[in-house]
Amino acid sequence: MQSILENIAKHVTLTPEEQELFLSKTETKQFKAKTILLSAGEVATCTYFVNSGILRSFNINDNIIEHVLHFACEGWWIGDMYSYISGKPGNLFIEVLEDSEVVIITKENQQQLYQEIPKLERFFRILAENSLVAHQERLMDNLSLTAEERFEKFCSKYPSLIQKIPQKHIASYIGVTPEFFSKMKARLLKK
Repeated sequence: MQSILENIAKHVTLTPEEQELFLSKTETKQFKAKTILLSAGEVATCTYFVNSGILRSFNINDNIIEHVLHFACEGWWIGDMYSYISGKPGNLFIEVLEDSEVVIITKENQQQLYQEIPKLERFFRILAENSLVAHQERLMDNLSLTAEERFEKFCSKYPSLIQKIPQKHIASYIGVTPEFFSKMKARLLKK
């Protein structure tokens, strides 16, 4: 539980009593690899903080092709924010890629915490702002960078994930087919 409190402490300071109250509103669970935490079509009622392991969010389009939106490793948050905020069925799956320990906070408990510990509203606003910036940057990268440049940026931004995530998921994240990704990597290794 220390990891999530350290994550919060990067942006706001909680008293020991507030930390205890926050933790009382969360649930920590262990999940095995390949566990689906949320399926497309479901309403997201919680968000996840990764204590250990790796999760991914992805969509499957009409042609049965997966599109990875996010990876979340230790110390990161993940959820289907469209569904979570709107209360409508989402279009994302959230899957455990390797055995993980995850802290779960429900929307109901998060709303209660906003009332009881107002500074947590600031914390979650900062998370939302950082997420918005990252999404905009990724969108601009997808529009303006080559696949090789997107892969190089992924490698420099997330070096710990490269060896842990299946290549097909990295290919999907940068927006290429696994076959193209394999050829591209071979080319890059020859440089």
